[in-house]
Amino acid sequence: MSFMQPSPVKYACSCGILNPINKLFFCRHCPKLRCGFCVCHEIESHFCSNCLENIPSSEARHKKNCCANCFDCPCCQHTLSARATTVPVVRKADESKDGGESGSDAAPSPKPSAMPTTKKMYYLSCLSCRWTTRDVGIPDQGVATGTWPDNECLYQVRFNTLMEYYQSVVLQEKQEKQEFMRRKAPKQHKFPSLTDRTGLTVSLIRRQIGWNDKSIPKTKPINITPAEASAEVEPLSEDIFTQPINLRNVTTVAQRHSQPADQPTAVNNLYPQRRSLWIKRSLRCRHCEHNLIKPEYHPTSIKYRIQLFASYHVPEVVMVRCEQPLQPGQTNAIFLKFTNPTMYDMTISILDAPPADAQVNMDAFMQGCRIKEEAITSSPLLKATGVTLTRQNSTREVTREVRDLANATIVPLDNEFVLSQRDDSKEFDEDVQAPIEEPKFIVWRKGNKVLMRLQFTPAAELQTGDEVTLGFYMQYTYVNTVSNTPDKKEPTTHALYSRLFIQAGEIAQGTAN
Repeated sequence: MSFMQPSPVKYACSCGILNPINKLFFCRHCPKLRCGFCVCHEIESHFCSNCLENIPSSEARHKKNCCANCFDCPCCQHTLSARATTVPVVRKADESKDGGESGSDAAPSPKPSAMPTTKKMYYLSCLSCRWTTRDVGIPDQGVATGTWPDNECLYQVRFNTLMEYYQSVVLQEKQEKQEFMRRKAPKQHKFPSLTDRTGLTVSLIRRQIGWNDKSIPKTKPINITPAEASAEVEPLSEDIFTQPINLRNVTTVAQRHSQPADQPTAVNNLYPQRRSLWIKRSLRCRHCEHNLIKPEYHPTSIKYRIQLFASYHVPEVVMVRCEQPLQPGQTNAIFLKFTNPTMYDMTISILDAPPADAQVNMDAFMQGCRIKEEAITSSPLLKATGVTLTRQNSTREVTREVRDLANATIVPLDNEFVLSQRDDSKEFDEDVQAPIEEPKFIVWRKGNKVLMRLQFTPAAELQTGDEVTLGFYMQYTYVNTVSNTPDKKEPTTHALYSRLFIQAGEIAQGTAN
């Protein structure tokens, strides 16, 4: 199987989306498979992919999510490099001190001639398309970083005025809401309790007493002139229909979108753009709010502090081949390879329907892992002001059943089989394992890998070229090493199951009825 080809084996996520195992995550606290749509994405850090500089979130927001030192080429979007050059500079020398100190009778000494020197200057150049800042008339700078001018937008003043206006509107609405909540909340005590240890700020105490909040003065929105639509359009130049067009001087769509402020039509109006920042994100389970993926903070590190990939906890199923060409309505067999990625033995069963007691055990386990939401209402001031320090409610998970995608029926296995634990040292052992009695459906076993034979029958109404999809449930034992309660200090074993869909191939030509 090629690495670039899509995997024929897909797992059903808890939200009902099919994905290969390398795109799924596994939550150990509520043992379920999670995909990219049923997890919360959080930004850990901002950094520049060119200079690898970590930037705080507040500074990144202030700099409009752009790096202050790195620039992208406006023509080919590659990174610009600073180039040094020498420029001749004429420096005038000071007058001789002897002429000033001599007497009035003596003649003054002549001024020395100007002394030519060189000065190092810098300009930006693209190593891919040879574009430079000199092409658009940007002067060379004396410092390599931090002094390059930005192309200001013509409507920047208008944008700033609108931003200040809407900020004042939001501030006024917030003040009116706080004043309404203060008047609506009943007063339980005449005097506030200054010995309360709930971390109340001066603002909450002033609201409880009934005084105005000095930290946020009342403001009114500023008045701005509304925009007026005009039917007047600038006339086209006279030579637009007679002058031949040179496509090398006209910007492309990608070049115009890289500068959305002015969107220049000529290549000589392109300016270097600051490089956009990259982020490192962490993934959190929507139900139990535990971290599934948490990377290292430093941008040069590719390691993870927390990495709960599904391929580390769930048995991996790989399709090897089909025993015979696929024919509708005729029994066939498929060879599947199972791999145990954990350090504990697994007991696996192949079923055509979910086990009856699996959902009951899952609900009991989820009840023990559920996070209790307790509101901190010990302070009478918090009750009066309507402030409740509660934990944010976890997002309710909407379970969606996977539609009947399978068009073939499998023959469930007679009994279960055991996958040995993962042991990397066994691959280098020369000891030959003693033969053991295996079930009939197991072809071979080596370490933590097992190749098994599964029988199935495609639907009789399939035609030539139709894709045959197998669907079954895989029940396996999972050893949970996370202690969810203080009583449980030892690992516990749970019976979990996953729904798999395998694309066995297409109906062979000339065999369909």
